[in-house]
Amino acid sequence: MYRNLSIRQKQIVWAWAFLAVPVLFYSVIRFYPTGNAILISFQDWNLLGKRTWTGWENYIKLVNDPVFWKVFKNTFVYLILGTPISLVISFVIAYHLDKLRFMHGFLRMLYFLPFMTSAVAMAWVWRWFYQPVPIGLFNNLLASVGIPQIAFLNSTTNALPSVLAPAVWAGLGFQIIIFMAGLRAIPRSYYEAARIDGVSNWTVLWEITIPLLRSTIVFIVVFSSIGFLRIFDHVFNMTTNNPGGPLNATKPLVLMIYESAFTNYDMGYAAAQTVVLFLILLAVSLLQLYLLRDSK
Repeated sequence: MYRNLSIRQKQIVWAWAFLAVPVLFYSVIRFYPTGNAILISFQDWNLLGKRTWTGWENYIKLVNDPVFWKVFKNTFVYLILGTPISLVISFVIAYHLDKLRFMHGFLRMLYFLPFMTSAVAMAWVWRWFYQPVPIGLFNNLLASVGIPQIAFLNSTTNALPSVLAPAVWAGLGFQIIIFMAGLRAIPRSYYEAARIDGVSNWTVLWEITIPLLRSTIVFIVVFSSIGFLRIFDHVFNMTTNNPGGPLNATKPLVLMIYESAFTNYDMGYAAAQTVVLFLILLAVSLLQLYLLRDSK
């Protein structure tokens, strides 16, 4: 039968054969678990026993849970603070690093190294930095100049910024590389024309560089936003003695999902939280498509 097909028909067959692999992968690895999670969110299940249908009970419990709203707020604080801070720092570094020629490759490697480092190992190193005297590096430095030590991870006001700092630092390397690729893609003729016209460096930055980096900025913003919405490793490993920090000051939504599922064995409630996170990530992805469409 295959021998009787035309060349065009054979090309279509091979195209669908190759497309079947990712379609099958996403159906088994992505679509089925997502659909199953939505189904479980309407059920009561302790992971081992029989599932029982509860309707909207898990979502009603979610709405009336003050811990959930605290965690929901924390998650968006990570997003609102982490995304612009990491965006500005990575752009400033990439902008100046792009102009540097001496040891350029070595410095770029140094900035990218934290992104390749295990998040668990990095979190434990930063946790050591934050320990009180005489263990913690930061508090020892403060004590050496006569400044009282700071409760970095045991304070309701300091814990979240203390966890956010290494998370921002860890992602800078990737964002710097993406920004540098965007900067290298800008035609040099634009800068040469601006130089001939006597345009200031500040005007070149705002009128040429940043507008032409719009697609790059949109990608980094969305990628970074999804990362901060799904933050888990740093929080979990830096607050293992008190998961989520004092009074849940650092607990994000992913950590709450983990505890609901594998500490409290309330899979239905965990699934409901997962659906909420899925809807948030879906909204961010749709916003990405909208912004990318307008930036073309």
